[in-house]
Amino acid sequence: MRANQGRDQGSLLQVPGRSPPCGRMNGALVIYCSAMTSSQQPTFSLAELGWRPFFQQQLGLEHWDYPAGRVVAQHRNRLELLLEDGPRDYLLHPGMPPVTVGDWLLFTPDGKFERLLERQSLFRRKAAGTKSAEQLIAANVDALFIVSSLNEDFNLGRFERYLSLAHEARVEPVIVLSKADLCDDPEPFRNKVQELDPLLMVVSVNCLDTGDMQKLAPWCGTGKTVALMGSSGVGKSTLVNSLLGDAVQQTGAIREQDSKGRHVTTGRSIHPIEGGGLLLDTPGMRELQLVACDEGVSSTFAEITTLAEQCRFSDCRHDSEPGCAVQAAIASGELNERRLASYRKLMREQAFNNATLAEKRARDRSFGKMIKSHLSEKKKVGRD
Repeated sequence: MRANQGRDQGSLLQVPGRSPPCGRMNGALVIYCSAMTSSQQPTFSLAELGWRPFFQQQLGLEHWDYPAGRVVAQHRNRLELLLEDGPRDYLLHPGMPPVTVGDWLLFTPDGKFERLLERQSLFRRKAAGTKSAEQLIAANVDALFIVSSLNEDFNLGRFERYLSLAHEARVEPVIVLSKADLCDDPEPFRNKVQELDPLLMVVSVNCLDTGDMQKLAPWCGTGKTVALMGSSGVGKSTLVNSLLGDAVQQTGAIREQDSKGRHVTTGRSIHPIEGGGLLLDTPGMRELQLVACDEGVSSTFAEITTLAEQCRFSDCRHDSEPGCAVQAAIASGELNERRLASYRKLMREQAFNNATLAEKRARDRSFGKMIKSHLSEKKKVGRD
């Protein structure tokens, strides 16, 4: 069965069909998905999809019959969504705001896009490469599993980067040390991570042991959304398979020589967890540059932020200024010099990227004004 014909401004499309991934009918783009009858399509309540009072309070009485859908996958020209009555596809159109996996979208009763609901949390980064752009990673996440294997991939600086991202998004971070079965003694690794923050949740697991995986159950309850982030080859795909109870990801291995993993997950997507939660997987990110993350970095390095308030000068750079409480803490052994170096690096990075994006927005606004002025002049000439 073919999907309903798409409108210029976009519309929800039915899922069933056995045709190729996409086709055209009467000049309009039509989406075809896997052959599945309506009785076979999985259905979820809004609560199971992560709906909560925060989103409900954004709706008025006039929206009582407006369906809401959650974005579970994003493609170049369409979104995959889950609604109460099953999965749907939605064709993107130019008038839509930026959308990412995890977002909640509201639609009119006839399937037209109404609006994007305010997000409870949002992960973002500077787009990979030299491009001056911001990339949305995931929205409306409750907890972030920061995954690292217990081998040469273990890197405190990388943890601090992911923690800054989580704190900026106001999402609870959980450090998951994978491949515990391949490590003689995980405890020293746990202790090193715990030194970053005594209150930080740190869990070491053998992803192939069902009983061991129960350590992660507190964050995977019904309606809770958990995101996974970590470098390629650290055991993320194996962790995903264990949480979902099905090998939905192709599993890659770390090369023995350099502990580097092959990039096997190619797109962000949400999957229901057997225990009732939702899992949002992200590709292994070779590049994760922070942007507009001042609060996140400050929270990750809370001890430095606290010490800085005790410095004699409010603009102290923590180098050789007299009365610097940060340098005094390093001299006494209270503060690790590596922490200060990492703090400075991330602060400089996020400030630079934020300034670069601000400059790009200013250029775009200036260019837009120039185009409008040019078009206005052409209209005047035409009337004359």
